[in-house]
Parts: sequence; C-alpha cells; structure tokens
Amino acid sequence: QVRVVESGGGLVQPGGSLRLSCAASGFSLDDYAIGWFRQAPGKEREIISCIGARDGSTYYADSGQGRFTISREGAVILRMNNLKPEDTAVYYCAANLMRTRCSTSYPVHEFAYWGQGTQVTVSS
Repeated sequence: QVRVVESGGGLVQPGGSLRLSCAASGFSLDDYAIGWFRQAPGKEREIISCIGARDGSTYYADSGQGRFTISREGAVILRMNNLKPEDTAVYYCAANLMRTRCSTSYPVHEFAYWGQGTQVTVSS
C-alpha cells in the first residue's frame, strides 16, 4: 500500500526557518522525481520545488528561489529560510510518475501519491 507522509510544519515568525520532510512507504522515493507543493486557502495548489530521481536536478518556483532548498536524505527534505506570511499554506509532497528529472515546473496532474500535508503558518 502506497503512503506518503509530510511532516515538519508549524507556526513560525517571519524570518524564521522550517525543515519539511517527505517520507514514503509502498514505493521508493528514489525512483521518481518528487515535488513539494503548497495550497493556501482559496488558492490553487502550486508547485514550489522539485528534485530529480537520481541526477540531482532541481527546480524552484520564483516564490522559493534563494530561500528554499530541496534535498534527498532518505526522505525528501525541503528547508525553508526567511519565511514570510505569504508562505502560509498546507505543504504537500508527491511523486511525478511521468518523469525522473526536474528542470522546470510540471503540472500538478503529473504527480500522484499525495499525503495529507503539513500546515505551515508564518505569523508574528
């Protein structure tokens, strides 16, 4: 049975940092490009970062460029620095079943195996 679990969210002040983790069972994260997404209330789910299966390729949306870092450390980790109130959202990870590289933004429909998400709230 496939299961994805995101963790590491929480309440942080503006300028703070969080480390999100994406773990999976029932399949290997290493076999797929993995994306991190977020969805704020009333907004569509958007991709913010992606990491390739085994080639080290990465993608960052403009919103996270220079502040977010994605890596593979067993789990797929998203380190977020200098957080802003507009980063407040539920954060999800998912596997791209169609690609093994990440070089650009891929549509949400290419991703599967969604978890329940982890809430990130940036507020003073």
